[in-house]
Amino acid sequence: MMVATKSIKFIAILVLMMTSVFAFANEGEHDNQHHEGGNKIDTPEEIKEYIAHHLKDSHDFHLYTNNETGTHVSFPLPVIVWTSEGLRTFMSSEFHHDDNGHVIVEKDGVKLTKIHSKIYELEAGADEVVFDDHHHAENAHKVLDFSITKSVFGMLLAGLLMILGFGALAKGYKKGAIPTGFGRALEPLVIYVRDEIARPNIGEKKYRKFMSFLLTVFFFIWILNLLGLTPLGFNVTGQIAVTVCLAIFTVVIYLFSGSKDFWGHTLWMPGVPYILRPILAVIELIGFVLIKPFSLLVRLFANMTAGHFVVMSLIALVITMKEAFGPVASTGVSLALALFISVIEILVAFLQAFIFTMLSSLFIGMAVEEHDHH
Repeated sequence: MMVATKSIKFIAILVLMMTSVFAFANEGEHDNQHHEGGNKIDTPEEIKEYIAHHLKDSHDFHLYTNNETGTHVSFPLPVIVWTSEGLRTFMSSEFHHDDNGHVIVEKDGVKLTKIHSKIYELEAGADEVVFDDHHHAENAHKVLDFSITKSVFGMLLAGLLMILGFGALAKGYKKGAIPTGFGRALEPLVIYVRDEIARPNIGEKKYRKFMSFLLTVFFFIWILNLLGLTPLGFNVTGQIAVTVCLAIFTVVIYLFSGSKDFWGHTLWMPGVPYILRPILAVIELIGFVLIKPFSLLVRLFANMTAGHFVVMSLIALVITMKEAFGPVASTGVSLALALFISVIEILVAFLQAFIFTMLSSLFIGMAVEEHDHH
């Protein structure tokens, strides 16, 4: 109970810290080029661009924009980049929400700008970005970006919640066989992953070795998916880089854990003509190294991105249906459909975590299985 109380206090402090920087970020009154003068987003093209922009990662949390004054309300995140002159750090609020290369930030002789959510370094002597016909920077190049972006912040928050939750569960077991507090809610989920995912797919003898990975993947994806349903607009599992990294972890684990029988059947498949064995070995390797991880990363990425896109599109019905049905009817239809899809997305958040963990355990089980040669 004490751990849960401390956790609640910590989260409350975190929320207060986040809200306290709103005033600091509120000073950025530079208008984005796409909405200069505080123009409203009221055309299908602008709505599509807005949705696409918010599905991407960003260097700050943008909450809303006052259409009358053009003032952006958000809070910044740390920008950490490696330039030609070394490391440079500052807060993303110095870009004043510009994403088109118009605001130049100078740090110790290095001029930086942000174009389409990517940070560029201007060449020596340049004071502004020169674009070609395709809106590509001609006198600037990308830098190595180690910034704490919105997705990175989401992953850190998910990791923190996992540490607090499983820490409470571990302390609960020290006091007795039945955990208390928040750990009591986590225990059924841990048992579910063990009995319904790990044991059936990996086997009774070897499943314990991989339980830590499977539990981490399951809760990490599930928490990130749930965070994506909050007004903060997380779309971490909808970033292809995140799903690629998760799939790579699975590949490395089952390839390096593969048994002698696994590699024997993969590289020199028994029971087939010798002339076909090298061909089948190549096919099997492509399947384990490329096709299986590709199916893992694409399934998670596509489902979560599609879910966010559908929810935001339904919210946009308020605008697109306003002229035909009026503000009251369009708002009611949009609210009802968005609420319905959001409830389904709660189920999808769990389902995608379950599927990724299930397939990972299945691939691991295939790699560590000992074949009966009798």
